[in-house]
Amino acid sequence: MSKIDIDLSAGRPGDQSIHRVFVDPGGSHCIATIVGPGGADTFYTHAKWTRPRLLSKLKGLIVNAVAWNRQLITEASTREVILGTDNGQLHEIAVDEKDKREKYIKFLFELKELPEAFTGLQMETANVINGTRYYVMAVTPTRLYSYTGIGSLESVFASYVDRTVHFTELPGDIANSELHFFINQRRAVYFAWLSGAGIYHGGLNFGAQHSSPDGDQNFVENKALLSYSRLGEGTEAVKPSSMAVSEFHFLLLIGNKVKVVNRISEQIVEELYFDQASDAASRGIIGLCSDASAGLFYAYDQNSIFQVSVNDEGRDMWKVYLDLKEYAAALANCRDALQKDQVYLVQAEAAFSTKDFLRAASFYAKINYVLSFEEISLKFISMGEQDALRTFLLRKLDNLAKDDTCQITMISTWITELYLDKINRVLLEDEGASEKGALEYQSIIKEFRAFLSDSKDVLDEATTMKLLKSYGRVDELVFFANLKEQHEIVVHHYIQQGEAKKALQVLQKPNVPIDLQYKFAPDLIMLDAYETVESWMTTKDLNPRKLIPAMMRYSSEPHAKNETHEVIKYLEYSVHRLQNEDPGVHNLLLSLYAKQEDESSLLRFLQCKFGKGRSSGPEFFYDPKYALRLCLKEKRMRACVHIYSMMSMHEEAVALALQVDPELAMAEADKVEDDEELRKKLWLMVAKHVIEQEKGTKRENIRKAIAFLKETDGLLKIEDILPFFPDFALIDDFKEAICSSLEDYNEQIENLKQEMNDATHGADNIRNDISALAQRYAVIDRDEECGVCRKKILNVGRDYQMSWGYTSAGSMAPFYVFPCGHAFHAQCLITHVTGCTSQMQAEYILDLQKRLTLLSNEPRKDSSGGLSEEEPLTSMTPLEKIRSQLDDAIASECPFCGDLMIREISLPFILPEEADVAASWEIKPHNAGMQKSLSLPAY
Repeated sequence: MSKIDIDLSAGRPGDQSIHRVFVDPGGSHCIATIVGPGGADTFYTHAKWTRPRLLSKLKGLIVNAVAWNRQLITEASTREVILGTDNGQLHEIAVDEKDKREKYIKFLFELKELPEAFTGLQMETANVINGTRYYVMAVTPTRLYSYTGIGSLESVFASYVDRTVHFTELPGDIANSELHFFINQRRAVYFAWLSGAGIYHGGLNFGAQHSSPDGDQNFVENKALLSYSRLGEGTEAVKPSSMAVSEFHFLLLIGNKVKVVNRISEQIVEELYFDQASDAASRGIIGLCSDASAGLFYAYDQNSIFQVSVNDEGRDMWKVYLDLKEYAAALANCRDALQKDQVYLVQAEAAFSTKDFLRAASFYAKINYVLSFEEISLKFISMGEQDALRTFLLRKLDNLAKDDTCQITMISTWITELYLDKINRVLLEDEGASEKGALEYQSIIKEFRAFLSDSKDVLDEATTMKLLKSYGRVDELVFFANLKEQHEIVVHHYIQQGEAKKALQVLQKPNVPIDLQYKFAPDLIMLDAYETVESWMTTKDLNPRKLIPAMMRYSSEPHAKNETHEVIKYLEYSVHRLQNEDPGVHNLLLSLYAKQEDESSLLRFLQCKFGKGRSSGPEFFYDPKYALRLCLKEKRMRACVHIYSMMSMHEEAVALALQVDPELAMAEADKVEDDEELRKKLWLMVAKHVIEQEKGTKRENIRKAIAFLKETDGLLKIEDILPFFPDFALIDDFKEAICSSLEDYNEQIENLKQEMNDATHGADNIRNDISALAQRYAVIDRDEECGVCRKKILNVGRDYQMSWGYTSAGSMAPFYVFPCGHAFHAQCLITHVTGCTSQMQAEYILDLQKRLTLLSNEPRKDSSGGLSEEEPLTSMTPLEKIRSQLDDAIASECPFCGDLMIREISLPFILPEEADVAASWEIKPHNAGMQKSLSLPAY
């Protein structure tokens, strides 16, 4: 640490003495007042200066106190500083280090009512919405003044011209009155005033926005006065000569020792003595001061400075607050869990002694070490306080760590039983069902359910359900089962209570297994068919087949005629909307339709093609044999007719339809279109029934029969129905019909004659075409080339002569000429076609070629190759047949103009069998070492 001596005399004559020296908390700014024969002078110096600056405007004023603006002061600028003088005046000063002089000095305030010297000043600021609020506290030997306001210091003190300054006056007088603020994190926490009556102290609250601009009640709270009588050893009070403050203690200089007094308990906790030289001891300690930023305290005399060390002064403050029964402060100052336990224990025992058991339970639950869980529980059990015990367990549960799963489960189970016991006691005590008892019951039920909700993951499921059953709490059992997602129990309970809608709501939850829908379907549909079916129709992934037992049970019960059949509604929804294809579902719906008196729904269902629009699959999914058997049993004849027709049993359909309605039989007979004989047979059945059923006169019956013939569109003739008439019927009655029939036969004969003439003429045309075909020829140019080998067609060597059944003309080999003009040697064409077709076709062509060669070497019956006169036109020799087959295989179309050329477009340029040849042409680089560089000459 370096020392700097600053001369404040500045060459003034006479003895000069330093009256006061004030240093800011940061140690950068210093204000000092000296007193001499020429009056008082005040100086300002900065830590970087070697010479102080005289504040000339304060000439003659003795500065006793200084208030620094701790929130805004910096190393370079003092900002606002308040000076308190010996004549009761307040001045504002500001100094910037770079200016080397004060910026301004302003007069602020003067005591006029009781002019006294200001002996202590403190200032705090707080930022508010509309500016900066100043809090200024000043003391004189008898009074403590408070100033506050928003704006500047000048405006704040100017406002006290028109209003009274709030002050606190204490009796007694003290020459060295002091005012101290204890600073914690750059903010004043409490103040202490060394007054004539004692140490007046209290808390400070500068952060609040106050409605009233005056009065220290705006920022001073918990005021107290420490009387000097508590400091003396005898009856006489001893006043301190100086004071310093720490967080919890006052350091009081009394004579040549420092007494440390606890601010809270007002007890002397320690006395400190100074090791002084004999000459210094006679003069005594002058005073105490503190370094707020470092938390250090100093005492000084004429020649020495003593440091007072403070080590962990708050270690026993929890005991102090505990003795004063300030439990919140005691807890705030506890250092470990054991200290907190002792605070909780005192609070718990105090509440227990006053029989405030619920409050005691809350405090006992926070204790972890000084009392065991069993001891606390037995306290409440011995007093019969079940409610307090429950409260204790609940609070204890909140304080347990999450990893104490075993203890949490046991306590939660115990709490559950205590809740159940409480519910029973409330019910027994409230036999008269009073309003108060009902409210208490509802409250405890609500609280119990909230506990179950919070503890559902820690409670043992089986044990808890057993407890709820044993106490008969069915509603709570259902509630807990719902929490644990035991949906089967919940649904079963609702069904027993007849609340189908609630049960269905549970089943519709996303996490409920679909199997429960099938399990409870029989009970639910019997309980409320409408709601059950509505729920089924809104549930996804529901298999109607598994609901068939429930639907059959419901259908077996009697229902009113006009009642909507809910099962039919659901089955129709499944079949038409969901397009269900299950035969069981379709069969059940068909059976329910069959039991209805109105047959229209059944017929519509049978006629509906459920598989329409599909490439494969049946048009219906019900069992037709079962449907027929059921309809016959229920005597639904029209439905039976439809089923017979659908099963292609047309004779049975018509026979049954004739029993119901002849018109229906006619419609069924008319459905057969692809089998003319069967269709005629069916119409004969209808005709026989119509003739036999007519009861009119003979002539009228005949007319109706003839009219029936017209409905058959000529399918039946009069001769077909004549056997159905009685033997004694006269032919005259059929004269008209017979004549009409004969005319039809005559017309048919004429048509047959015309068809025969047309056939004879067509045969003659075919013969002429065959004769003309034999004379057909094509002209080949002399220079015509083969499309494959590119050699001339008409002039070849001996290599191309072939004896495969072909007749060669001189040196020319067999060749093919196509209408498009392309010509090919026979061998070249065979080679080209076999190379472009499939392997199977190529083998077939080569086989024909081989057989043709073998047959051509055999001797011929007729060298000319023509037909004998006895031989028919269509007869051919084996050689000619094979030649014809070979021609069809290779020369059915031109290979350059037909499908063969079109198919070659998709073939690769390099065929798989040519891969080796293509690979041989691949260009590969030489080794790097073998490469040579050739320099070409420049031209």
